[in-house]
Amino acid sequence: MAIIGSRIDGRLVHGQVANLWATKLNISRIMVVDNAVAENTIEKQGLKLATPSGVKLSVLPVEKAANNILAGKYDSQRLLIITKNPGVYLELVEAGVPIKEINVGNMSQSDQTKSITKSINVTDKDIEAFKKSEEKNIQIVAQMVPGDRKENFMNLLKSRN
Repeated sequence: MAIIGSRIDGRLVHGQVANLWATKLNISRIMVVDNAVAENTIEKQGLKLATPSGVKLSVLPVEKAANNILAGKYDSQRLLIITKNPGVYLELVEAGVPIKEINVGNMSQSDQTKSITKSINVTDKDIEAFKKSEEKNIQIVAQMVPGDRKENFMNLLKSRN
């Protein structure tokens, strides 16, 4: 299977993803899965600029991403999937995409969020998606950069609720 990493990061492609994660995981393609971003030409251009040279970028809506992965389109590549929220991963898994682990990186604060760590803030909808993902035997970890220790995200979540 081509999926090497699955990360939630509200910033999508930026320094940590482009330099640290892509290098550490030896990624050949970054796939941003987001229905709204896939329709936004300006945002897509910004993501292309942030993508490291030698790494391909796909910005796809959920359904097309799932279809492409399941059709084996990326089987010869090392794929890092990035989304802004856990609900997208739940949709991918329910469509049949085999995701074993989700790395929760950065989720921005808003009026609707609760703080879990200094860089992870979740809504009630996010919490529900995380719980459903855990029920599907997906390991959910918090790890900002590759050098950080992986933490069990669901334990962090439970300790804050």
